[in-house]
Amino acid sequence: MDKNRDRLVQIFETVFPGLPADKIPQATQENIQNWDSVAAITLMNLIEEEFEMEVDFDQVAELTSFSKILEYLNERTGNPA
Repeated sequence: MDKNRDRLVQIFETVFPGLPADKIPQATQENIQNWDSVAAITLMNLIEEEFEMEVDFDQVAELTSFSKILEYLNERTGNPA
C-alpha cells in the first residue's frame, strides 16, 4: 500500500469534502470546480504540514492534479511510484 497516496487522499478529502473518494485519484484543476486559488493554497499548506516539508514554490504551478502532486511527493520523499 502506498502511504503517500493514502495521506494525499485524506488531504483531498479535507479540502474537497464533497468529492467521492473513488474520484480523488482522477482529480485535476480542470475537473474539480472548487479547485481554485484558495483550494490550491490550502492543499499546499496541508501537504507541507502532513509531510513535514516545504513545497518548492517554483513547482506549485505544475501541481495541477492528484497524480502530479503524488508524483512530486514520491520524488521528494524517495517513495517509489
